[in-house]
Amino acid sequence: MLLIKTTDRDFQEKFDELLGRGAMDMEYVASIVSGIIKEIRSEGNEALKRHIAKFDRWEVTSDDDLMVDPDAMKAAYDALNSDLRDALHLAYDRIKSYHEKQMPKSWIDFDNAGNTLGQKVTPVDRAGLYIPGGKAAYPSSLLMNAIPAIVAGVEEIVVTTPTPDNEINHLLLAAAHLCGISKMFKVGGASAIAAMAYGTETIPKVDVITGPGNIFVATAKKLVYGDVNIDMIAGPSEIGILADGTAIPEYVAIDLLSQAEHDEMASSILITPSVELAESVREVVYLELAKLEREMIARKSIEERGAIIVTESMDEAIALMNKIAPEHLEVMTANPFELLPHIKHAGAIFLGSFTPEPIGDYMAGPNHTLPTGGTAKFYSPLNVENFLKKSSIIAMSESGINEIGEACALLAKTEGLTAHEKSVRVRLK
Repeated sequence: MLLIKTTDRDFQEKFDELLGRGAMDMEYVASIVSGIIKEIRSEGNEALKRHIAKFDRWEVTSDDDLMVDPDAMKAAYDALNSDLRDALHLAYDRIKSYHEKQMPKSWIDFDNAGNTLGQKVTPVDRAGLYIPGGKAAYPSSLLMNAIPAIVAGVEEIVVTTPTPDNEINHLLLAAAHLCGISKMFKVGGASAIAAMAYGTETIPKVDVITGPGNIFVATAKKLVYGDVNIDMIAGPSEIGILADGTAIPEYVAIDLLSQAEHDEMASSILITPSVELAESVREVVYLELAKLEREMIARKSIEERGAIIVTESMDEAIALMNKIAPEHLEVMTANPFELLPHIKHAGAIFLGSFTPEPIGDYMAGPNHTLPTGGTAKFYSPLNVENFLKKSSIIAMSESGINEIGEACALLAKTEGLTAHEKSVRVRLK
């Protein structure tokens, strides 16, 4: 695991490499993804069947094979042991309660001239959720994507998920039943994104697509954006930790590994002014690595994308972390809330030694679908507003248009839009 100091002669070069952690070679896969999208648009289900046979290794014999039977979802839910069912419900309730607080309101204001201005908030008609599969299945991602759509009032939710060898995670099925999902399809990758963006004989076209995925999924979302809305372009998972000398090395080390075990491309970065903590954490990381079930994945991530940076002060540490803009940011300092006003860019901020990142992945309530690769500088976490749109409301009274109409007509005339000008003037006294 790389350990560097800001006083090192080559620090800036190494730090710039860290800033490029989220770079994805979309140009390399764009032509492949474009071909997949074109096939889905022109051939629909027939193209889906070919892609599933190629990528997921099973034969679709009929269109019905693409769909997950809601009875299978209910059966999976009913088969849960009581502890797991209770955990699923607790997560659902906490996530729902948090997202209900995000719900924006429609509003209308009236001024003294009798004019009416306002905003009408309306959910999209149909949302498409992409839930990853493959190396791991993520029922928690279904909760995090479906619940804000439910809170927003979306009438129809469509779920796609890859099913290698035609096998699907039973907890994912149970989570789908809990969320009231009735339209779930066994399709993954760029094919699924294209199917939801443009529709096929079986999969309906949606208005917005959310959910994380690999580089092919991310590229497909980027290419269909504009024909549908999307949440964000998400890359590999990552964690940044700000810590001082009071932090417990074991906590810091295992939290760094909690992201490293996601995949080889994940990045884990500690920034601290404490040399002692830095050295202790690095030692514990390697001790704990050997104990992980996903040791090989985590080890490659730590070796190739992990880093510990020692700064001269906490102010310098915060400044560097703001440049990184991590997906997850843990603050393990003596007084973490004192740092909060100075943190500008992070997907989710975890304050204090008893707030590990995984509590946000599953149970705290805020969404775990977060901006990666530095995009926290301009993206927000997935939230209720991703499933809503806003319409402006304007109603002018006769006295109201007489009050501001002359100025409006002048601006239209100045822009050379004489029909615009006349549209206003014919209404003026």
